[in-house]
Amino acid sequence: MNALASVDVAVVGGGLVGASVAYELACGGASVALIDASLPGRASDAGAGIISPETFHEPDRQWFDFGITAAQHLRALVTRVAEDGAEAGPDAFAPCGSLVVALAEHEDPWFSEVLAVVGARSPDIAEIPTDSARAMFPPLGRLWRALHSPSAARADGRALSRAVRVASERRGVRSVSMEVIGVDRRGDRVTAVHSVDDVVNCGALVLAGGAWSGRSTGWFGAPLPVIPTKGQIVHVVLPDADESGTVAAETGRWPIVQPILNFYLVPWPGGRVACGGTFEPEAGFDVRPTVGGVRDLLRECVAIAPGLTNATLSEVRVGLRPTTEDDRPLLGPLPGMANVHLCTGHGANGLLLGPYSAALVAAGIIDDTSDSLVPYGAARFSAP
Repeated sequence: MNALASVDVAVVGGGLVGASVAYELACGGASVALIDASLPGRASDAGAGIISPETFHEPDRQWFDFGITAAQHLRALVTRVAEDGAEAGPDAFAPCGSLVVALAEHEDPWFSEVLAVVGARSPDIAEIPTDSARAMFPPLGRLWRALHSPSAARADGRALSRAVRVASERRGVRSVSMEVIGVDRRGDRVTAVHSVDDVVNCGALVLAGGAWSGRSTGWFGAPLPVIPTKGQIVHVVLPDADESGTVAAETGRWPIVQPILNFYLVPWPGGRVACGGTFEPEAGFDVRPTVGGVRDLLRECVAIAPGLTNATLSEVRVGLRPTTEDDRPLLGPLPGMANVHLCTGHGANGLLLGPYSAALVAAGIIDDTSDSLVPYGAARFSAP
């Protein structure tokens, strides 16, 4: 078997989460191999990029605080990787605000519940007249009620992943193209990961394989309850409103639209708007764009924003969200193993939560602070 590297830490998974773990470990002085199989359907490449923890409306205060801190970390990470010579680009992360909207009167109970939760936590979020909401996002149709959150931002997962990988390589991380099919063990310690022909020797292992993380269950004899949840997103492009290209210039300043009961809309510069995403937990690892999925997305897209009816269907992206039973990530040490760590299971919030989770996991390895990750540890699924 061909030995490709011998490192302090091997990180399996080359999306934004894995690249962020590798970067943080390298910043802490560890030698790192970032192992990437480049499988189609990676969530980082398909995610809509909504960065809006302020509009989390679950009552769990700890989860809300985690999201707020994660958003702050993401903003700082963009600056850090630029300082390491890996500029993500002006559109990779941009504040844009968001609108939480109810389309019809029957949605009022859900809207009022959201308003009660998010309004109490975030005083800068306010209900605004529906005419004001439509002025912010002109294609919108009839609205019943609207909240405006000025703090939301959008993130381009592809651009961010590239930038973090470049920054990590500048910090000495070795990128390895390889599909890991197993590990070498000595008791409760992993000594290497391997493909059919190649091996990477390591002092510790981080599993950051997204939706594929659950496939490693057989390596350790312990369940790793992460499953793929397929999501399809359509991207449409508006024609220019006039010869000067007014629409294309303005869409980058439009807010994200988050309906209470419908799909979301995420505007980007150049007239592009993303509409998503389907939720297909029974699809497994199927990464095909389907007629039924696109039909549902386009139907809801024009129901929310009739002004997008004449837009061009530009692209369909498919991503596999790494989902856990309780919709919380799996972070920190793997029970029963002395040197295996988890950073996966972020569901639909990987672009927001993943880089912060990566920093926590890396700190747990370098500084032995893994106790702080207990609420998100794998032991919660095996406890009686």
